Amino acid sequence: MKENNHIEQLRNLCLNAMQFPTEVLEWIAEKNLWSLWVPKSHGGLELSFTAGLRELKSLAKIDGSLGWTITLCSGANFFIGNLQPEAATEIFGAPVAPVCFGGSGGVFGIAEKLGNTYKISGQWHYATGASYLTHFTLNAKIIENGEELQNKDGSPVVRSFVLPKDKVEIVENWNTMGLKASVTHSFDVKEVVIDKKYSFLYNQVYLDSPIFNIPFSVFADLTLWVNYIGMAEHFLEEAAKLIAKERLIGLETVLDSANEKVKGYALEIEKRLGEEEVCSEDTIERIHSEAVESVQNISKAIMEPYPWLGVSACREDHQLNQVFRDYFTATQHHIFTKRRS
Repeated sequence: MKENNHIEQLRNLCLNAMQFPTEVLEWIAEKNLWSLWVPKSHGGLELSFTAGLRELKSLAKIDGSLGWTITLCSGANFFIGNLQPEAATEIFGAPVAPVCFGGSGGVFGIAEKLGNTYKISGQWHYATGASYLTHFTLNAKIIENGEELQNKDGSPVVRSFVLPKDKVEIVENWNTMGLKASVTHSFDVKEVVIDKKYSFLYNQVYLDSPIFNIPFSVFADLTLWVNYIGMAEHFLEEAAKLIAKERLIGLETVLDSANEKVKGYALEIEKRLGEEEVCSEDTIERIHSEAVESVQNISKAIMEPYPWLGVSACREDHQLNQVFRDYFTATQHHIFTKRRS
């Protein structure tokens, strides 16, 4: 009973919130949820992959913005494995506040290489949790001696960077129907010079922890997939209070299938973490394709009973309405809008 009361309290605090109230942020910090994947040696929870996915799904089932924000920010904290040891220890070693990374996956700016430093400028979009972050991550094209560097195939050389929040300016332009408290704003960086130790590459790992051997694309697919499942399970729970169970069988069925697939993939990946190849290219593509198809099926299964839910589900102060808005805002994430070519 106490657990149910706590969940309802969190839901009510998050309902239509433009950003998380202090009580929610303090709860996140107390539970150390920003650092689900961070090793214990650096102050994190160091959860296993299966345990972490369960936690993220349960958070999304409580509230869409809550699950989504913790997923994206703990996913950014996952980059601790890619940081040079000196930078990782400096940032995570003895923080005055819980470390919370977040940023943009797009390449929206440039970084001029100046010896052992980079000068970074640009505006990056869709930084989930912008108002809560202690550090911003970004990707930038590299320029040296006035020229844009290129890889052998002619594509631009891109590196990732982490900047403390006082080096960026948040542009408050997140204005969507759902996931409001995720405050997924843009941010500006204007000629900020940082040491090269704060740059990193996704496929270069320094920390000796098995979880960092998971390909980041697979990590992203599965952590986001469980968010859709969690939000849909919340929708199912609320809808069952208003309409006959028979109208929700389709949603129950696709959720059972989605849960089974996620669990299977997570266990398969955990078993292979000690091996040289955790996921083959075929497995990576299969996971992505099945995740995309699963989310499409969940979306259809949510839409089907919605007309039967009445005016209650159309009121902005009703949980069903918020779940609907959060879920369909989340489906616009670029990696779930199309299959990889």
